Amino acid sequence: MSRTYKATGINLKSMALGESDRLLTILTREFGLVRAVAPGSRKHNSSLSGRSGLFVVNELLIAKGRSLDKITQAETQESYPGLNQDLGKLAASQYLAEITLYQALSEQPQEELFCLLSEHLSRLEKLPKNQPRLAIAHLSHAVFHLLALAGIAPQVQSCCLSGISLTPDFSNSQWQVGFSAAAGGIVSLTALEQVQREGRNISPKFAPVSTIAAPDRANSDGNHQNRTTLQPRRVAEHGQSYQTIVHRQEAPMLISRIDSQELATLQQLSQAELKQLQALTTDTTTDVNWIFIEQILRQYAQYHFGRPIRSAALIDNYFALPTSTNDDTTV
Repeated sequence: MSRTYKATGINLKSMALGESDRLLTILTREFGLVRAVAPGSRKHNSSLSGRSGLFVVNELLIAKGRSLDKITQAETQESYPGLNQDLGKLAASQYLAEITLYQALSEQPQEELFCLLSEHLSRLEKLPKNQPRLAIAHLSHAVFHLLALAGIAPQVQSCCLSGISLTPDFSNSQWQVGFSAAAGGIVSLTALEQVQREGRNISPKFAPVSTIAAPDRANSDGNHQNRTTLQPRRVAEHGQSYQTIVHRQEAPMLISRIDSQELATLQQLSQAELKQLQALTTDTTTDVNWIFIEQILRQYAQYHFGRPIRSAALIDNYFALPTSTNDDTTV
């Protein structure tokens, strides 16, 4: 096997190594996540200095090592300098990079994930400076897309408990639905109340320890059939028994309750193209609404990835707004 390989990758994480090196975590199209040393890249006169920056896309020649691979050559294909010129854009980009690291695989092609992240970084960079609403809206859209690619996007069109389609009722200012990470998305409060009432009821179902086929016998029509007997008792002639399995349905924990406007925004995010997203950043959806949307998507992602999104603290500091107060419980 060759000791060197070529890859196209975007730098997602960087840490100092030794006196002048950097250890990069790179998302590549061809091999997924790769950790490689950029030798001498912390020196100002190094050819790898600028190429080892965050969110720089390089054509790489990498040499395999015993413990760590080493970048021997890099040619920059794309960079996003505009991300470093606006705190909101930079915070959103680091947030997306962290989610990408959680779902990316090593030693496997990651073409779709690479292209999706690159597309959303490009969209963020092109936003006007100092536009918090646009930054948080594009971040929320990107998070939804990344969750969808991972196969864990929240269900926002119908109730996760009943399967009934839910349409926002703008005529009722008190109308709300629940949002639950455990359930997988939105839940009707009516369905939730029913589960809470009936959740402790026991619904027994019988499952065999081993399946017993009864002897072949004729039915009333004279035809022979092989029947399987499932009974919650010991069958003496076979010396085998059946086990009663009890299923309990418990009410899912809610991240929060959401109103008509917030549900409508989530539903549009699940299918919005970029042009439609621009319409969502009008006065209809306020900055507070967008921050709330990001927060529930964040908690949903953390629940399903099983890890905190640490860079989200930068988003909280950037907007400097308190966490929503209408939470039932926090996952």
